[in-house]
Amino acid sequence: MKKSFKYLFTIALGLGVLSSCSEDSLDPTLQQSKDIVTSVNTVNDLQAVINGAYNRMSISDYYGRDKIILGEVFSDNTSSNANSNRFVAEARMDLLPTSAIAETLWARLYTVIGSANIVINAEGITGDEAEVNQIKGQAYVIRALAHFDLLTFYGQQNVNGGGLSSLGVPYVTAFRDENSLFPARNTVQEVRDLAYADLTTAKGLMDDSVGSVEYINTYAASAVEARIANYFGDWQRSLDAAEEVILSTNFSVISKDAFLNSFSIDGASNSIFEIAASETDNEGINGLANIYQQGSYGDVIALPNLAAIYEDTDVRGVTTADKEGVITRYANGTLRNTGKYPSYAPYKDNISVIRYEEMVLIYAEALLETASPAEALIWLNKIPAERGATLYDAATKSNILLERRKELAFEGFRFHDLARTKMDIPFVDVALQLHEGPTYGSFNYALPIPLAEDDANANLPQNFGY
Repeated sequence: MKKSFKYLFTIALGLGVLSSCSEDSLDPTLQQSKDIVTSVNTVNDLQAVINGAYNRMSISDYYGRDKIILGEVFSDNTSSNANSNRFVAEARMDLLPTSAIAETLWARLYTVIGSANIVINAEGITGDEAEVNQIKGQAYVIRALAHFDLLTFYGQQNVNGGGLSSLGVPYVTAFRDENSLFPARNTVQEVRDLAYADLTTAKGLMDDSVGSVEYINTYAASAVEARIANYFGDWQRSLDAAEEVILSTNFSVISKDAFLNSFSIDGASNSIFEIAASETDNEGINGLANIYQQGSYGDVIALPNLAAIYEDTDVRGVTTADKEGVITRYANGTLRNTGKYPSYAPYKDNISVIRYEEMVLIYAEALLETASPAEALIWLNKIPAERGATLYDAATKSNILLERRKELAFEGFRFHDLARTKMDIPFVDVALQLHEGPTYGSFNYALPIPLAEDDANANLPQNFGY
């Protein structure tokens, strides 16, 4: 399945037809939204709406680019060289409530949640019950993941003392509910627990068939649960959820020889869930390849400090005369990610959302935190063993975080790893790094609530420091 599903969201309305050929048509008026909800009657209708949710996840202001890039430029992995003046304020961590990215990321994630809620709350659907349940289960996972992603950027858990009782984001469970047009911010704990509940419901609805990695199944649901539990330090839950994926034996750590190619093919053996792209349906110049690689944009460059953590033999490091790596050093000394999301044109690479290697490292960290360091070391070393890197002598928190940085670089994890472990953001390059390494707890560990949202909804107090 490629993103041709972008054009499948066609639902009969009381006064006509709403087609998804434009993003505007996916954002109907309140009256139209009532018609949409009442017009979802068959499995095909339900499938069309969930396809719309997947499509919205692929747009450049979510997994198509911005969510991933923010996780990198907020960290010590990358910065912006202002080649096309993109991600400069973001790399400075100098955003305002009026900043475009604060608004577009917020808005996109809530439109994804809106599509999921249409599916979840649809009643009286005609068709095979198992198929209906499978689609609804996917919607529950999408709703949980989108709220979690919102929380990691807009929640106050890492700001000014933060914690579980601090302000999170509104957990929205109905599509344009007239009685709740101005939702309040749930606490961080409430968002976490509601996401867990959605994932539990999802796994009860879906079967275990792997199918296409471009659709969510129970293993993807468990992987999302493991990711959330890892972020919050719910170690037993993280262990159990990651183990559900690992014990399935449906996935494997990709080999050194196949590693680079795995980012340019669909459904590699390490892929748990990925966003579809094709030669005719992709984010083009606004996607990940064009912001990372040298070209018309090419604003996001790798910092030398990141390149330095790799051994010469490590396939994830810098290309040398003896090996091709993820990072390319250009004649002017600029370092760029060219190995992940490599297809510059026609930008047809699927976008990995969850790889098996992440689950292995989550599993290792959970084993360490639940007093099984020897077993944690076994799982930690499964990654460097397949990358041309030296194995670790011990499973420690710092080693696991180092391996996560090596393995998951350019995929949007680094900032969140620093935040969840209550670390300052390292200031490693006075020449290239635009922010100066904010200390943990600083206001810019969270994005501002968009001004338009803050002004329109008195139940959305602005984040600290903005």
